[in-house]
Parts: sequence; C-alpha cells; structure tokens
Amino acid sequence: MDDAAEVGEAIDKVGERLDKVVAERFQLSRRLAREAIQRGRVDVAGEPCLDPARPVEPGEEIAHHPNRPRPEILERRLTILYEDDDVLIIDKPAGLLTQPTQDRESDTLLERAGRYLRRKRGVKHPYVGIVHRLDQQTTGAILVVTSPRALRPFQAIFRDHAASRTQLAVVEGIFLTPEGTIDLPLTGDAEEGDRRTAPMTHYRVVESYGRAASLVSLRPEPGRPLQARGHMAAIGHPVVGDAIPVPGRRGRAKSPITFPRPALHAASLGFTHPLSKKPVHVESPMPADIAALVEELKQKHGVEPISPDSARDA
Repeated sequence: MDDAAEVGEAIDKVGERLDKVVAERFQLSRRLAREAIQRGRVDVAGEPCLDPARPVEPGEEIAHHPNRPRPEILERRLTILYEDDDVLIIDKPAGLLTQPTQDRESDTLLERAGRYLRRKRGVKHPYVGIVHRLDQQTTGAILVVTSPRALRPFQAIFRDHAASRTQLAVVEGIFLTPEGTIDLPLTGDAEEGDRRTAPMTHYRVVESYGRAASLVSLRPEPGRPLQARGHMAAIGHPVVGDAIPVPGRRGRAKSPITFPRPALHAASLGFTHPLSKKPVHVESPMPADIAALVEELKQKHGVEPISPDSARDA
C-alpha cells in the first residue's frame, strides 16, 4: 500500500510540462521528477500519468507518491487465496506460465512464489514444489507446496484426482438441458477399451446469452482427470477464445465472439489437507476480462438465468 501522498495545490498555469510542475511543486530536480512520473508515482487528477511532457491544465491536482511500487512490480505480485506452513494456493493471472519451459522464462508462477516466500518468511532459498498445473492462459486457483514433506502427499492427491475442482467457462452456443454429464474418452486419456481413467465432466449452465453463448460450471467426476476444454469441444460447445479443434467441424468457422484467450477460469479448489487432516476450500473470483466478456454478451444478447431448481427438475 502507498505511503501518504504529497498533494500539491490545483495548478493555475496553462500548458506547463508535468515534469517541470512536479519538480517545482515537490522540490525535486527535473531528472528526479521525470523518473517519478515514469515509475508511476505521480497522479494527475487522481490517475497515474507516465508522460513527463504532458501539458498540465488549470485546476488539475497533482499528487506525488514517493514510495509507490513501480507498475511492473505490482503486476508481478501474487494474490494468495490460502496459506499455511506447507502450501500456498495462488490466484493465477492469465498469461503466466506455471513453471519455466526449455526457453527458461524468468517470470513464472514458480518464480513469483519463491520471491513471495523470501519476502514473507525471510528465507533465502525457499522450497517451492509444483504438484499440478494450469494452462498459461487459464486463470484461477492453483496450489504449490512450500515444504519438502508436503510434496509427495499433495502429488498423490492430484495424481489420484482426489481434489474437488470447479471451472467456469464461457462456451459457444446454448444447451438443451441445464445440466448433464459428458463421458467421452479423449485421445491419450486412457488405454483403448479402458474407461476407468477416462475423463468425465459434469456441467451446469449458469446463464445463457441469446443463442450465442453460455456461462457453464464444470467439474470432473471424483477420481477422473480434468479435461473440460476437450469435452466442451467434443460436444460442439468449445470454450470461447479456444483454438482447440471441434470434432466434425472441419474448417471450423470462426466464432463471432472474439476473446484473446480461452475464457476458462479455475473457480474453486478443495481437498482434505493430507498433513493437518483439515478440509480446505478456496474460491477464486471471476477475472476482470471474463467478467467484461460476460457483461458484453448480456448487453448484446440478453441473459436467461438458469436456476438450480430448474436444473434439478430437468
């Protein structure tokens, strides 16, 4: 959180450069004023301004936040949904890899978790272990272990699909029934003829937007792997923004709904803690970009809520 800002009086001169005004108002050199602006520490009329040459208009209030973190540092912070001595559950943003690939990316969930633990616990080389993953563009709840003793027990939970996981997705089209189960083996999910480890996805329609799209809640059958994207595509309702092939739709027509990533969010995660034996359940709020997509669909197509009662009666 920022320290108290230094707030200047309303500007009464016309068209002076912002860096000049900041230097004069807060007793800084022009160089330090310019750096403060470029680092996001100066607000004009209540909003950060990064342009030192911006003309300042009469009546605009200037504020200097000398201890405000730089924007790129704020972007790399983590939102923690749950924490104990053995695990972190993190609200992963879109675009962040869980761990580095062979290209050795420096900014990953693994790196951010280590940096958080160094700052929070004062450990120079904190332990961080990955036990499951989310796709790079998928948002939501993801767990990492922070002690060696927790690695194998939590690996077992996710290997055996013993954690309860729910995803929210905006998918193309509307459904004839408000809820159902998809029991389709996908390529590579199970040996031919063996359905015991094949994915099974339960879906529930939350809202429909005209005939264009639906917001659905997806959860795997306990003990089965999570393959929501593949199952949605397999039944002709691909996740909006997903390039996954749709069976039977060669040369798949481009969706009229544009979105820069798969509109898929890991909304909740629950399990019995294998060390403390206590139940843990966390929920991740819908990210801003998917929320904006949903609002746009409502405005364009209207909304038909699907109540839990109607789903049970169907």
